Amino acid sequence: MKCLVTRHTLRETLGTVFQRMPGEAGVIKCKAAVLWDQKKPFSIEEIEVAPPKTKEVRIKILATGICRTDDHVIKGTMVSKFPVIVGHEATGIVESIGEGVTTVKPGDKVIPLFLPQCRECNACRNPDGNLCIRSDITGLGVLADGTTRFTCKGKPVYHFMNTSTFTEYTVVDESSVAKIDDTAPPEKVCLIGCGFSTGYGAAVKTGKVKPGSTCVVFGLGGVGLSVIMGCKSAGASRIIGIDLNKDKFEKAMAVGATECISPKDSTKPISEVLSEMTGNNVGYTFEVIGRLDTMIDALASCHMNYGTSVVVGAPPSAKMLTYDPMLLFTGRTWKGCVFGGLKSRDDVPKLVTEFLAKKFDLDQLITHVLPFKQINEGFELLNSGQSIRTVLTF
Repeated sequence: MKCLVTRHTLRETLGTVFQRMPGEAGVIKCKAAVLWDQKKPFSIEEIEVAPPKTKEVRIKILATGICRTDDHVIKGTMVSKFPVIVGHEATGIVESIGEGVTTVKPGDKVIPLFLPQCRECNACRNPDGNLCIRSDITGLGVLADGTTRFTCKGKPVYHFMNTSTFTEYTVVDESSVAKIDDTAPPEKVCLIGCGFSTGYGAAVKTGKVKPGSTCVVFGLGGVGLSVIMGCKSAGASRIIGIDLNKDKFEKAMAVGATECISPKDSTKPISEVLSEMTGNNVGYTFEVIGRLDTMIDALASCHMNYGTSVVVGAPPSAKMLTYDPMLLFTGRTWKGCVFGGLKSRDDVPKLVTEFLAKKFDLDQLITHVLPFKQINEGFELLNSGQSIRTVLTF
């Protein structure tokens, strides 16, 4: 079965596929962007995608975003096995399901989830937890049964973060997929699968920003802008954006920042600059870069007694952080979060509904839309700083 289907003809072309019962699906041949090794470009290959096994779902991808986390695999700063199909921020349609799947059916519009929600482990059952035990944050690259569903040129190809969306078809565990409103535009709501939710949730769920407060956001990429949107939604009265690249200031102001500064504009430590600007009243800081030095700067920049600092940017692997314990002893709260602290299967459909109700605008985050075959160009835009989010469509 060749994957030459456009989004507009998807339902007509796959009409018979949508009627398949569990266990009836066969192997699909389709195009995927395969990473054969670190520091290599993506190679568009024909792959075979095996049918879903018990409690698994096979998805036809409609749109997928390019995230900095995917680039970490290319550069070798994130652990992964090779060859691998990365990508973890997408929207698709369920093509077929394995035995025992009850929460989605063929034809449903869905978002694959890099952070599963099994609803059974301690993190899932705790109201404040979300780091499901089924999360693949160590680069295992396989599904629950320990095997992969992808093959290319006779070789197994590994999965990435429970999702693998840089392919026309993927297979995920049922715990890694959320059914969403069928009217949601795939090329926009795919951002809810990672970037937007990570930033927005960091403000409203992890940070618990209070109305009237002062917030500071370090790093004004796509996730940083989403943090600003979350702070604004929570009622913050002052939102200060910080970045070395002043070209990002206009977009930050457009999504809700009240002012923006560059650390280069002063010889003083950024924490002192912010204290003087705000009368020593920064309630919340968010580090959305993933650098050890800015994590310390962000912690030092919130109020020494009642301030909260949230680490949102993924830290470099195998690195240790050294800091003055007095920064915490005086009363500051230091938090980290994955996926903004959100419970993926519960909260993703709610965010899609809120987007459709125009509670936030994802258009502000999308700077480029490219056909899937131009994936390498999309990563060039990311690395040159020209894009906030590039979305690839199939």
